[in-house]
Amino acid sequence: MQVTCIGHAGFRIDTPAGSILCDPWLNPAYFGSWFVFPDNSGLDWAAIGDCDYLYVSHLHKDHFDPKLLAEHVNKDAVVLLPDFPVPDLKREFEKLGFHRFYETTDGVKHRISGPKGELDVMIIALRAPADGPIGDSGLVVSDGTTTVFNMNDSRPLAVDVLAEEFGHIDVHMLQYSGAIWYPMVYDMPERAKASFGSQKRQRGMDRCRQYIADTGATWVIPSAGPPCFLDPELRDLNDDHGDPANIFPDEMVFLDQMRQHGHTGGLLMIPGSVADFTGSQLNSLTHPLPTDEVEAIFTTGKADYIEAYAQRMAPVLAAEKAGWAPATGEPLLEPLRALFEPIMLQSDQICDGIGYPVELRMGPETVVLDFPKRTVREPIPDEKFRYGFGIAPELVRTVLRDKEPDWVNTIFLSTRFRAWRVGGYNEYLYTFFKCLTDERIAYADGWFAETHDDTTDITLDGWNIQRRCPHLKADLSKFGVVEGSTLTCNLHGWQWNLENGKCLTTKGHEIRCSRT
Repeated sequence: MQVTCIGHAGFRIDTPAGSILCDPWLNPAYFGSWFVFPDNSGLDWAAIGDCDYLYVSHLHKDHFDPKLLAEHVNKDAVVLLPDFPVPDLKREFEKLGFHRFYETTDGVKHRISGPKGELDVMIIALRAPADGPIGDSGLVVSDGTTTVFNMNDSRPLAVDVLAEEFGHIDVHMLQYSGAIWYPMVYDMPERAKASFGSQKRQRGMDRCRQYIADTGATWVIPSAGPPCFLDPELRDLNDDHGDPANIFPDEMVFLDQMRQHGHTGGLLMIPGSVADFTGSQLNSLTHPLPTDEVEAIFTTGKADYIEAYAQRMAPVLAAEKAGWAPATGEPLLEPLRALFEPIMLQSDQICDGIGYPVELRMGPETVVLDFPKRTVREPIPDEKFRYGFGIAPELVRTVLRDKEPDWVNTIFLSTRFRAWRVGGYNEYLYTFFKCLTDERIAYADGWFAETHDDTTDITLDGWNIQRRCPHLKADLSKFGVVEGSTLTCNLHGWQWNLENGKCLTTKGHEIRCSRT
């Protein structure tokens, strides 16, 4: 089996039974904020896109690149579809001209037969509202000799099923770096921001190492990040200036973490790197550049590399910005009312979970999303808010023009906004912003309304704790870390005070706990 890195979470997997193209991303994403790092624009995309099978894990724009898919990928390729509750991914493929689909069942091994032979595949589909835009997934592929688990940036609650169905995993690709806007965009003291950033940086790598330990693969390829920020307004977000609070560590940083914890099977790959495997044996690893030049991209030459990259991509970034809607136009109150109020009226669980009005500042105009009353209105004089956003009006006008169903996958991941809050993170609020269609909001509201079995307890470092995380039901025997009287679930970084069971990350979500 041959694994070719094509950038970020993208890989092409070549086997005797056919080739699978996974998560190809080329064009800048999220309002031109994210670029692939290192640069993959020089690859032969026509050859890469001539594949037998196509797999895209989810609809985030650093995984689903419609322009690349339309221009360079074989429309006769069989699309391996995750078992998602809302069929948005399939619909987007159909818009681009793809017409052959293999619909998988979550966590089930399928044998797919093509003219070149047979492959065993399994797609683990994640369906919680917090997983991607209503769904994320990971892919397992076996050609009978070599087994690869491409987890990209999904976060499965358990990976035990892999060994049961496939035996030993030979190669594991997964995310280790940040892909979020926290804490950078929040108005908070710089000291607090640095502390939260340092914690998030380390917890992301800790979570990755836990998945590596649970999967037990011989070889690990860090992937799915970090992006590169080339806009001068965002350049400080790159981890190229020795900031321990930067949430975007690169591959070399994580590979060093792996070595520090005794794992020597990490592989550094850049776009164009090719690894050839026979079972757990690495036959060869080749790069498009000499090895010392590859490593310099991440170490001594990183800042210079990004500067040169920014200069090359300046016209691309300028074209992206030229495609935004004008900043001025009709007042935004009525268009936002038309978008949000029908969604509010369908979402009792989510609106009640938000629980308060939210301020939305868009240049000179301010609009209030009054979730308790399910209305969009003008602010009341001297009105105070527990949560607010500041977003450039041209970004809001662009997502309205384009009928975007997901502000998280457009505005928020761009980091081109500011946020402020009193109290903890509100999961319901961000879920609302990614579910701006009838179908999505109905699913998300129903998901929150379901009851879950929280009756099993575990013992962890002197505490009896309910086994399932109150957030997204992760197994705390695997993802829970206790420091003093604080419990952290490393799946998403949520925390609890074990003295009283209260969630430190957001309101509600109390945990059952006691000292042993």
